[in-house]
Parts: sequence; structure tokens; C-alpha cells
Amino acid sequence: MNDQETVPDPLLARLGAHRALGTAPAGEHRWLATHGTPRVFQVGDVVTAKGQQAAAMMIVFAGHLVIRTDRGAGMHKVFEWRAGDVGGVMPYSRGASPPNDVVAEETTEILSIPRSLLPAVVRECPAITAMLVHSMLDRARQFTTSNLRDEKLVSLGKLAAGLAHELNNPASAVVRGAKLLTESLDASEGATRLLGAAHLSEEQLSAIDALRSICRNTAPAPTLSAVGRADREEEIAAWLAGHGGDERCAGPLAQTEVTIAALEALAAVVGGEALDVTLTWIAAGCNVRALSAEIEIAAGRISDLVGAVKGFTYMDHARLPELVDIRQGIVDTLTMLGAKTRAKSADLVLTLDEGLPSVVAVGGELNQVWMNLIDNALDAAPDRGRVEVTASAELGHVVVRITDN
Repeated sequence: MNDQETVPDPLLARLGAHRALGTAPAGEHRWLATHGTPRVFQVGDVVTAKGQQAAAMMIVFAGHLVIRTDRGAGMHKVFEWRAGDVGGVMPYSRGASPPNDVVAEETTEILSIPRSLLPAVVRECPAITAMLVHSMLDRARQFTTSNLRDEKLVSLGKLAAGLAHELNNPASAVVRGAKLLTESLDASEGATRLLGAAHLSEEQLSAIDALRSICRNTAPAPTLSAVGRADREEEIAAWLAGHGGDERCAGPLAQTEVTIAALEALAAVVGGEALDVTLTWIAAGCNVRALSAEIEIAAGRISDLVGAVKGFTYMDHARLPELVDIRQGIVDTLTMLGAKTRAKSADLVLTLDEGLPSVVAVGGELNQVWMNLIDNALDAAPDRGRVEVTASAELGHVVVRITDN
């Protein structure tokens, strides 16, 4: 079609009503209508394939074109064009290819201006060219916003997964400990009633108190291996079997500093059924204390993790620049990545200068930087690899280095 050919009035009317280009001079509308080609895409048609540059500028009159992609946070829309928008290649654009197929999700009507005519558009349609430059800037901002949102969603997913993994073990320990604690309390109450009915003498009560005071000291040998602890439990179980006691008491007693000599001293004063009741009562008390200590440790771990999350996200702070403790931010970030570090059996070396000065920053966003960098370093490092994180004050600045092998 050349400039002299008749242009259908409906096409000129559509250009005049177009949201982005409608205010351009009528002569420029006529030039576009003369050199463009009306096209219609049906639902599901691929307008521009992933990885390919757009072949034309697309002035959208009706319908809906969409780019959807999955960047680790699930398939979602990253960009769209509706009636009144301009898509495809534009004057002065770098001609980047879309991150995924551009697909028509409704019957879509466009005016297609071939890429080869863009220099002529700049020359013949200056007002429209200026409008298109503004559209390009808006499109770039939208793509940037979409990318940032995707990065935040991916990061949030990693954070949630890591936190769930970190919380699972202590939370399970609390549930398990609470259930066993109830059982141990029932056993202790039953043994207490039987002990009260035994009418023990002062000498016997004194001997019981002596053994009980020894048993209050839990974790007799933290350096014992699993085999050493099993041997100790078997030794106590054998002694209980030889004195008519319940062998199930061996486990709780083995977790204390009780010795065979101490048990012999008790057996010399308390014998028969009273000995079995006494040992059951003492073992139940040992179990209650051990379980309480486990629950306290697990609950403390949960509290520490929640504190790390609050510190990492600055959830109780406004998103404004403020004095930020770099050391604490990095420590909180490493806590969030603890599960991934252990999964890769990575050796993570942390070196933070004492007296590191605070910096003015948005704390949550700065921690996001540490999260991305350390997470990338863990991805790059091999299994059983090494990641070093250092922070130091240098020439009036705080310098953070994250290095993987």
C-alpha cells in the first residue's frame, strides 16, 4: 500500500481513539494506517515466540496479549497489553526478546508496523515517536518492577522453606517432649502413692534422698559416645535385673551421674518391693527433669529463630533508612540459611570485626542483599564446599566480602 491509496475511515477512527496515540496529528495517523497491516490473533495464538525479537510494532485496538513465565515462584503474568497499548518493537528500542511467548488470551486486533519501517516512523511521525518513547520508558519500568517482585517472591519462598525446616525439629521436639512428660508425670504420681504406702524409716528416706540428689545432675558424661551411653545403660539394666527392679528405669538413670556404687548403697538400706518402687519414683523424676530441659531447649531454639526472622525482616521497623548493625544482620541471615548450609554440608566461615560501625540503610533490604549473595555462594560451592563471609571497617567504610570456593 502506498500513501496515495485510500485508507478505510474505521481504521483512522480507531487510531484517533487510541489511548496512547490518539492525540497525534491526523496526518501521522494516516501515515500509520497507510503503511501498517491490520491483523487479528485468536485465543492461544503465539504473537512473538520466546527468545525471538518482535518483527513489528503492534498498535493494539482490542483484545489481550500476555507474557507469563515461571521464575521460581510459580507461573504468573509478567507483562500484558490491552486495547490502547503499543507493543512489540519500537523506535530506539534495543530489540530485546521476550522472556516467554507472547500469547493472545482474547481475540486481539492490532495494526502491525514492520520493523523495517521504524526509521521512517521516526522521520514521518515525530509526535507519535515521542509518544512511543514515553511508552518504552513505562514498559521498561514495568518490566523492572515485575523482575523485582519475582526476585522478592523467590527470596520469600526460600526464606519460608528454610524457616519451616529450621522450626520443624524444635517444634517436633516440644510436641514429643510434652507427650512423654505427661506419661512420666503419671508414672511419678503412681510411684509416689506406692512410696508413701511403704512406711519407710528415716534411714531409708535419707538413703533415697542421697541417691535422688545425685540423679538431679543430668547429662553425666557429655563426651560419651553413643556406644558408651549404650554400655552404661546396659550396665544399669543388668544391675536392676539382679535386684528385682524394673529395667525400664535404666534409660532415665543412665542420663544422670548415678553410679553402681550409689545404687548398691541404696539397696543396702532399702530392699525388696520398696527398692523397686523407690527406683521407679526416682527414674520418673529424672525423666520429668530431662524432658523439661529438652522442651526448654527446643522452645528456646524456636524463640531464637523467631527473633532472627524479626531481625532479618525488620518487621517492627518502618522501611526508612536508619542506623543498622551489619554484624547482627549477617548473623540473622545465616540463621535463615542454616538448613541449606547443612544440606550442602558446607563449611561456612564467618569473620566479623569487633566494633564494626553501624551504617545508615534500610535494614530489611540490606539483609536481602546478604541473603541473595550468600544463597548464590552456597549454590556455587560444591558439596562440602567452603563459603567465607567477612565484614571489616576500611578507610571509613564497611566492607563485606562473600567468597565461595
